[in-house]
Amino acid sequence: MLTDPAPPASRAIARAPRLRVDRRWADPRVRLAALGLAVLGLAAGYCFTDVPGSLAFALEIRGRTVLAMLVVAAAVGVSTVVFHTITQNRILTPSIMGFDAFYVLISTVIVFSAGSASFLAADPVTLWLVQVVVMVAFSVTLFTWLFGGRRRSIHLMLLVGIVLGTFFRSFTEWMQRMLDPLDFQVLSDAVFASLTRPDETLLLLSALLVVLGCAAVVPLLRTLDVLTLGEPTAVGLGVDHRRVVMTLFTIVSVMIAASTALVGPILFLGLIVANLAYSYAGSFRHVWTVPTAVLIGMVCLLGGQLVLERALGFGGTLSTVIDFAGGLFFLHLVLRKVAR
Repeated sequence: MLTDPAPPASRAIARAPRLRVDRRWADPRVRLAALGLAVLGLAAGYCFTDVPGSLAFALEIRGRTVLAMLVVAAAVGVSTVVFHTITQNRILTPSIMGFDAFYVLISTVIVFSAGSASFLAADPVTLWLVQVVVMVAFSVTLFTWLFGGRRRSIHLMLLVGIVLGTFFRSFTEWMQRMLDPLDFQVLSDAVFASLTRPDETLLLLSALLVVLGCAAVVPLLRTLDVLTLGEPTAVGLGVDHRRVVMTLFTIVSVMIAASTALVGPILFLGLIVANLAYSYAGSFRHVWTVPTAVLIGMVCLLGGQLVLERALGFGGTLSTVIDFAGGLFFLHLVLRKVAR
């Protein structure tokens, strides 16, 4: 005897558990917790696997590397999301605006004018401080010029970023060709991005600046949500747009300068983590996108370092892999925007 198919109410009840799971996964808190667990798993795998000698010594070295990754991920993730909100553009990043090229130019000028011997003999803290101060002064001046007026053209910002980056790289290459081979080798080692074995003092100073920057951003998360609506709407809702924007630009400049001076330039890391965070977070509120960008940055850095060390046997560098993947991702974003 044929039985009647299940009524609609029964089918809805049968689907209820699956729908509850989907709703839970749609909760940004669940997604953030899952991402945090992934970071903890990757950190444990990096610190405790394939230890050739003393575990205590390995944990000291690797723990410092993980802390450096956290500082870089926090600085790049927070600053890029904030920068995207201010500029109303998800392709621009401080690095694409020529920030990393300017860092290389600073180091090249120092070696070119003082020599590699003086560069190596200089106090690391003093050198780090000089680099941070010069980069912050440059970025604040640039951002004030680009965003201080009433008219902000995305095309102008892209053009300025490309021109400045090209100028800095060309001037840097010109000076590098005139360097002694030994000076050039010292300079190459100094400006090449490296997350392993950072200087303890510089790591603590960079971490302090990044923590202060994050602490300054947290009270402004709701204001950032309002800024996404555009300047006229934000002003109409009572936001002092110019003051808030310049404050955020200063915070972004300090965080990026501290991170770059600590480990060197990683050009496309911010572009990757910020845009992945927008897709993964499940919400456009900054209270979710900002920490998601930081955790995705940790996943990229820890996962990439694990693959390079364990699978490839140090057959490459993490910054090169990130820049290559980020370049392809940048082209994808540009072409998708053009197609729209």
